[in-house]
Amino acid sequence: MSSSIYTVSGMTCGGCAGTVKTELGKISGVTAVDIELATGRVTVTGDGPVDEALVRDAVEGAGYELTAV
Repeated sequence: MSSSIYTVSGMTCGGCAGTVKTELGKISGVTAVDIELATGRVTVTGDGPVDEALVRDAVEGAGYELTAV
């Protein structure tokens, strides 16, 4: 298992976090997504390393911005 931590900007409510979590959960190999709404911190856990480009695409597809890796 592998975990990566990111910062996502623009999430202001639980619905926002839920949307991001759903999109990230669609990435092949992702087994868990944990979001701390107050800080924008997103932890993505997968069977192995998850491609950062896929994470960025999922976050942007949900309407938010990946601001830090």
